[in-house]
Amino acid sequence: MKTPSPVKPLLGISLKVTSAVVFTMMSATLKTLAARYPVGEIVFFRSAFALLPLMLWLGWQGDLINAVRTRNVVGHFKRGFIGTGAMYLGFAALSYLPLHDAIAIGYASPLIAVILAALLLKETVRAYRWTAVGIGFVGVLIMLSPYLKVGTFGGDLNAGPTLGAMLAFTGAFCSAGAMIQVRRLTETEKTGAIVFYFFIMASGLSLCTLALGWRMPDSTDLALFVLIGILGGVGQILVTQSYRYADTSVIAPFEYTTMIWALLFGWFMFGDLPTLTVLVGAAIVAATGLFIVWREHRLGLLRTRALQVAPQRPGV
Repeated sequence: MKTPSPVKPLLGISLKVTSAVVFTMMSATLKTLAARYPVGEIVFFRSAFALLPLMLWLGWQGDLINAVRTRNVVGHFKRGFIGTGAMYLGFAALSYLPLHDAIAIGYASPLIAVILAALLLKETVRAYRWTAVGIGFVGVLIMLSPYLKVGTFGGDLNAGPTLGAMLAFTGAFCSAGAMIQVRRLTETEKTGAIVFYFFIMASGLSLCTLALGWRMPDSTDLALFVLIGILGGVGQILVTQSYRYADTSVIAPFEYTTMIWALLFGWFMFGDLPTLTVLVGAAIVAATGLFIVWREHRLGLLRTRALQVAPQRPGV
């Protein structure tokens, strides 16, 4: 039986924050291609080239063979379908929204993940955290409010920022489901296997869209596709590892740090500046995340003190 990973919240949080920076860089690069290439093609290159850093990482660990060993094939299929769906929706949203808006709307995902962690993983979520999640959803609704007006449809449902907002919000549900499935897989599977099978499945599923019309990238765009894949691979390894060391409900709120990087990349690369509405909503969501972290820290101190004074059980 596989030995459970040690609980190291600070390590898990650090890995999550680093992955947020890497994924934001990937999204900014991807946005430069989103208007010119089909979403299925982008998903394919992002997944296929992501195998490069994964194989290098596993080779460095001397763990290539174990990467394809699994005890939970069904779990990998579930994670693959849900995660690929999240990628499709998220990448499509970038075609219609500024970078920071697409990422900000995706902030609903960690909040949903906290709820799913309590319902599906039976993680303990106390009243304070439920309150923070509720307030966080108010922030998400504030960010969505500019896109909930009829005038933002741009004339039809096939174009305009409202469609992008709908795609981003739906993708947030898929991302939350993927978080939960990753947490389940880490109980029996190695990180390499989880990421490897996800990239294989995402590549295979995206190839099914080839008949819908792909275009051959030029050398510059191909280089960008390779960069997207490498960044995605590194980010996926980091985020998968992060869930080994802390509960989903603790790790998830640190997704909010992407807003800092999204603002910087959006400004420098696209000249986009966020509206006051987006900033207010994002600030509310980020504040709830910080509150959850503070609360978990306080509870951790209390648990540590309780263990120090509690008598040891025989045989422990």
